[in-house]
Amino acid sequence: MSGIFVWIDHFRGKALPASWESISAAQGLGGEITALVFGSGVGNLATLALHYGAHKVILCEDATLADYRLEPYAALLTKLVNDHAPRVVLSGATTRGRELLAAAAAETDSSLLPDVTELSLEGESIKAVHPAYAGKVLSDLVATSRTVFVTLRSRAFPLPQPDASRSGEVITVAPVMPAEQIATQIESFEEQRGSVNLTDAAIIVTGGRAVGSAEGFAPVRELAEVLGGAVGATRAAVDAGYIPYAHQVGQTGKVVSPNLYIAAGVSGSIQHQAGMRTSKIIVAINKDPDAPIFKIAHYGIIGDLFKVLPALSAAARAKLGK
Repeated sequence: MSGIFVWIDHFRGKALPASWESISAAQGLGGEITALVFGSGVGNLATLALHYGAHKVILCEDATLADYRLEPYAALLTKLVNDHAPRVVLSGATTRGRELLAAAAAETDSSLLPDVTELSLEGESIKAVHPAYAGKVLSDLVATSRTVFVTLRSRAFPLPQPDASRSGEVITVAPVMPAEQIATQIESFEEQRGSVNLTDAAIIVTGGRAVGSAEGFAPVRELAEVLGGAVGATRAAVDAGYIPYAHQVGQTGKVVSPNLYIAAGVSGSIQHQAGMRTSKIIVAINKDPDAPIFKIAHYGIIGDLFKVLPALSAAARAKLGK
């Protein structure tokens, strides 16, 4: 097959893990991998992309690309695709990745396979799997256009190990859109304090309505801290005011795919399952043996979360030497 483009999504020079996962997905297809690094002062990302498995890098550094804006980024990606005709363009299914690849796919009259969890090459076709209907249905997608754009669900593909001995060609290109033609202007960024990064978390411990209060999240937080994970919550717990919305997992919250998902006092509504069904290992803790969460859990504990979670925390501390 012809080459594969992987767009490196970053915020002010710090790449998102989804970008390196995209390189891992590209390695599964075979062919030459070209990382696309756009920004200002991001030469270090070009080096990192090579360390993570790219064969070469196309680097565009300019003040107009310092912060992500759709217009100049899409114009540049569109030109590169038209010039080089890659077989596939990959990106993590981040907010920026989804927007950018959708725009470039439209401009180049190409196929777009969104939010996929599996990707393969069969003959001239690019095949992918896209979870639908809260993960109950896995849709098989097939694209045969000259170039196929694909966004990849976070944590669906393994994070490759960097190798500092790897090197490759770095090709420098000029931006496409002059500053005066860019309609969108960015004045500043405001940091949201106290936010959590559930999307990239490898371990999530989630509390449901059964925690009963804000204080009831204490054993949930304790286990998450011991395991080095993040704290999640159901919509019911958020709506009750027990915990901020930033922790919500589900159809109206974050969609996550951690290696380990522990659901404590979570009934497992279809809306909640929509946000965590693709987790690698699901452990359910609930007093109700008929709770729907047990139907998708790999391991289930029928019991009181206020007894089970402290016991798990104690066992984890002993095992991990904490």
